[in-house]
Amino acid sequence: MDSPPVIKPVQLSSLDLERLAYLRSIQPARSAIVRSSSRGERIADLVTEIVGSWRFIIIQSCLLTIWIVLNIIAWIGHWDPYPFILLNLALSFQAAYATPFILMSQNRQSGIDRDKAQQDLDCDLKAEMEIELLHEKLDSLRAREIAELHLLIKTQSETIAKIEQLLLQQKI
Repeated sequence: MDSPPVIKPVQLSSLDLERLAYLRSIQPARSAIVRSSSRGERIADLVTEIVGSWRFIIIQSCLLTIWIVLNIIAWIGHWDPYPFILLNLALSFQAAYATPFILMSQNRQSGIDRDKAQQDLDCDLKAEMEIELLHEKLDSLRAREIAELHLLIKTQSETIAKIEQLLLQQKI
């Protein structure tokens, strides 16, 4: 009989095994400790949440419309005549004041997103390496099973050959 086919599993390199050991040791994202925000970060997030909402845009649009309409139709005492210099100054101040809050919030959010992306990458790498190890185990089990089956077939073939010889001897 032919010798059984040898299945050589792909083995992880020592560097891959070290990386897998590291990935197994780090805390999963679902149970990682969430860093608490500082007061400044919470204020920046709150300002960004308010300024970036439809409610704020609608309220501000209504206030701007009222400001402009009152200054155009006012019969007495225009506090901000047509080029609306005071209104432009107020809006410029608001933009200049809100921008750093928005940038701080975005920077913090991008840091959180980077951490989540790294956690996702680590999780994917760990899963890939674990699957490779499972494939290696299955391949070795399959190779062992094939070798055992090959041995059984060889033994059975020899036994059948002996029985046939005995039957031939009994007929003679």
